[in-house]
Parts: sequence; C-alpha cells; structure tokens
Amino acid sequence: MKLIPIYAWNKGVHIFETKQEKFIKRPWAQGVVLLVCVVIAMLLANLPWTSEAYKEVLETTLSIKIGSFEFPHGMTVEKFINDILMVVFFFTVGLEIKREVVNGELSSRQKAVMPIIAAFGGVVVPALIYTLVNHGTDASSGWGIPTATDIAFAVGILSILGDKVPVSLKVFLTALAIADDLIAILVVALFYGGSINLVLLGIAVLLIIFVLMMNKLGEKRMIFYIVPAVAIWILFYYSGIHATMSGVVMAFLVPMTPRYTKEYYYHKRDHYRHMLAEYDSIHEEGGFPNGPQRHILRQLSKTSRNCIGMSYRLEHALGTWVNFIIMPIFALANAGVTIPSVEYFNVFNFDQALGSVSMGIFLGLLLGKPIGITLASWIAVKAKVGAMPAKASWKMLFAVACLGGIGFTMSIFVDTLSFGDHPEVAQQLRDMGKVAVLMGSLCAGILGSILVNLFHSRR
Repeated sequence: MKLIPIYAWNKGVHIFETKQEKFIKRPWAQGVVLLVCVVIAMLLANLPWTSEAYKEVLETTLSIKIGSFEFPHGMTVEKFINDILMVVFFFTVGLEIKREVVNGELSSRQKAVMPIIAAFGGVVVPALIYTLVNHGTDASSGWGIPTATDIAFAVGILSILGDKVPVSLKVFLTALAIADDLIAILVVALFYGGSINLVLLGIAVLLIIFVLMMNKLGEKRMIFYIVPAVAIWILFYYSGIHATMSGVVMAFLVPMTPRYTKEYYYHKRDHYRHMLAEYDSIHEEGGFPNGPQRHILRQLSKTSRNCIGMSYRLEHALGTWVNFIIMPIFALANAGVTIPSVEYFNVFNFDQALGSVSMGIFLGLLLGKPIGITLASWIAVKAKVGAMPAKASWKMLFAVACLGGIGFTMSIFVDTLSFGDHPEVAQQLRDMGKVAVLMGSLCAGILGSILVNLFHSRR
C-alpha cells in the first residue's frame, strides 16, 4: 500500500494518508462506488453467462440449524442483505438524524421548519402522481417508492457543481434529505410491514422501555445497548414490523452525552501530562510499544474515547463500513434487474405502459420531487413560517430540488417491500420499479445539474 504524505504539521506531528483514505473522504466517493456497483449488478443480471449464477447466489439459503430448530427461517442471501445488513444502514441513518435534531441542521425551529416542510412536499406530490398513474392496478401499493432522496448521490453532485450552488442551498438540501429519510422510515414502518404479532411487539416495546430507562439513569457502557439491540431486531423480525426499523429505534436510544464530563477531563489533564512525560522517558526495549507504553496508551485511549458520546463514536466507526461496504453490497444485490426484451414491450399498448409502475415512479422522481419541494417551500415562505435560504433564488432552489429526485437507496429498498399483496406479479413489478428508480434518478440528476449550470450562467 503506497503512502501519500499530507504535510499537516501540528506540534511536530507528521500525518500520512493512504490513497484509499483520501478517496473515502471525498464527498462524491460514495456516489461513485454505488454507481459502479449498479452497473456491475445490471451486467451480472443480464449477461447470458452470469445471470443464472447471479440469481442462484441471491437465492442461496443461509441459516443456523440446531437439531430441528432453524434460525432465521427462510433466510436467503438477498434477505440477509435487506433484513440484517440494512439494519446497520438504518442504525447509522438514525444516528445522523438524531445528531441533526439535537445540535445540527434540524436542532431549532428556524433551522428545521423550512427543510421539513419542503421534505413533506417532496413526499406527498410524488406519492400523489404515482397513485394517479397506478390507481386501481396491481401496482397501486408502491406509492412510497418515489418519495425518498438519496443523500449520497445528491450531496455528491452538489460537491461536483462546486460554488455554482449557494452554500445555504447545499445545507438546505442536506437537511431536507435527512428529514426525508425520517419520513421514509415512518412510511416503511407504518405501511410496508407484515401482519403484526402483538405479543412479540409488546415484548420488544418493554425491552425498548428498559433501554430508555438505562439511558435516563446514565448508563454509558456499550454492551448494555448492543445486546438489547440484537434482541429487539429478532423481536421485530418475527413480529411483522420490518426488522430494519429496530436499527432506527436503537439509534434514538443510544446516549449522545459522553461517559466522562468536561470537568472530569480538565481534572485529569495534569495527570495526562505526567503520563505523557513518563511515556517519553520510557526506554524502548522489546519493540514499540512495549509493556509500560501500552499501559499508558490504553489509559489515554480509554479516557479520550469516553469523552465522546457513544452515538458520535458509533456514527464515526460505522460510517465508512456502511458507505463503502454495506451500501455497495445492497446495490449489487438489488440493482441487478433483468432488462425486458423488445418483444416484452410490444405486448403492451400505450395506455398500459402509461399506467405502469415504471411511469408512476419515473414521473414521481423526475417531476413530483422538484414540484413538491418547490411548492411546499413557496407556501412556507409566503406563510412566513420558513425563510428562503440566503443568497438563493427560486430558480436555483428548483434546480437543487430536482436533485431531490435522486432516490436510489431508499426508493429501491421500499421497492423490495412493495407489491406483497400480488405474489404472482410482485417480482415483475419490483423489477420494473427498480429500472424506473434508476432511470428516474439518473434523469433527475442530469436535469438538476443542467439547470444549476444554466441558472448560474444567467446571474
């Protein structure tokens, strides 16, 4: 692994970063990785010599058997990704939302009201468009698919556009996407679960109350949150509420306040100076670090780690894994849909194509999102409950709102949960839905980028 030196001298410390670390820190990096995985998944699903193997891998059963007991029952590779790995994704989304609500872009009425209202508009209008197009069809239950914004792709494009977009609008879209995620989570929890087992759900609620009490009593040790999190996931999985919701619930229960207070840190500061001086005086024998050095490093690490809240530590620790491992795996497993042949489309007339799930999703993302976001923002400003982002025009806000139509991650996730009432056509509808999500997101990104450049050049 080749190292690239970054000369950020700070009290004589020379920091090195690898090429991989530099790439990961780029705001567009996650979007690029996801896009590559989408292309790979599409190729695997459609190339004649890989399509069957691709499907077989996703349908491979995974389970732990002890005698006649099997756990989890009927778990395939695809379900493992969508029901277990995605729990971690939703957990990190929950941590991010909680951070923004407590002390971020959604932490005050002035900051939160505009993007939240805009997010509601960006959910309602696409859902209405989809419902109008698909009312009375087998695809009518998929109205939640075009309602979500993908933060990674949207922020990635904004970073590429640079200073053509006012900073206030970048903050606005980021906060909107966070509020949008929260609404999407509620939509999944309320409308896309299965039949509910009230007994298991009741046990899960009691366990959640127990964890909440531990939080209120000041418990800050991670083990007391990890074990209940696994139990709550199992209870959610078998109760009928989608298991990924357990990740969101636990994210809001994890404490943000650190185990050690600022006063404690300042009280120990002189002791740390003494330990560092002792560390420097230790004669290095037996390799670096030797026993006494390791002891000092452990003490320093324990204190510094516990001066940061558990929520922040988990968000930082999981961020790279989610963005560059879990999300690419999700894309590889869910973006690989078989593209129908020309003969397949010939069996439909124009009216049927217009009323298909694809048209509802495509129009919802490409038109519904920007119209809903812009209209809701205009109403908020006119009603004087929200303020226009600084140095932003309505034209530029509409252009940025078009980027809100990039709905990759959450839209595909909702698509995998939709159309359960029609098992005979569900898979076809889901495949058509995924293609529509990809095409709608692509066109929304292109349209938003073109409009940003156009409106910026006319200033």
